[in-house]
Amino acid sequence: MPDTVPCLTASEGAFAPGRRAAGEDPAKREQILDGAKRVFMQKGFDAASMNDITREAGVSKGTIYVYFENKEELFAALIEAERARIVASVKLALDVREPVEEALHDFGMAFVTGVTSDYTIRAMRTVLGVMDRMPNLALRFFSTGPENGFTVLKTYLERQREAGRLTIDDTALAAQQFMALSTAGTYKHRLFGVMEAPPAEEEVDRIVTSAVRVFMAAHRPGREGSAR
Repeated sequence: MPDTVPCLTASEGAFAPGRRAAGEDPAKREQILDGAKRVFMQKGFDAASMNDITREAGVSKGTIYVYFENKEELFAALIEAERARIVASVKLALDVREPVEEALHDFGMAFVTGVTSDYTIRAMRTVLGVMDRMPNLALRFFSTGPENGFTVLKTYLERQREAGRLTIDDTALAAQQFMALSTAGTYKHRLFGVMEAPPAEEEVDRIVTSAVRVFMAAHRPGREGSAR
């Protein structure tokens, strides 16, 4: 991979009326990311090259380097896009108009489905595999960021506590505990290859339903011994 960004041709880099500036076309960026995702899924991170991604995405070398400096940056962008997708799904699940049990169940279903998907699991394995030589990639992957599944759930629990629907001392710990209960027997088994395919919806529902029951038993208002 070249150390410098290739120069744009006149047709790729010229700025004409009504055209977006180089690197600012969201459709082109998405086209590149789609191609990169297919290449990474087929070849893995180490075997994939920027030339492979260029061919798969159907763009020129000049174009791809306008949007992304290298394949590490491309992979990080894919990770962030996947995280944003999961966050959007769990935020939608936590409908404040629903009873707490139903909202937590919907959150758990969306969260487990997202983190045990083929693409997410492959991405996690890739990051773990390159962590020693690419620590920045690992930091971007595991960074809490401004918003993720944990922060979304923590904020929801805080609101339910303020409304008197839950009794919780430490909402951060409670959010982590619920996520761990919801992924029991699935996430780690998927990550380490014990479970080859994503769990069936019926199995996810069984585990999440149990997680909600245990969580509410600990945090339902009025329960003797609950946090005050």
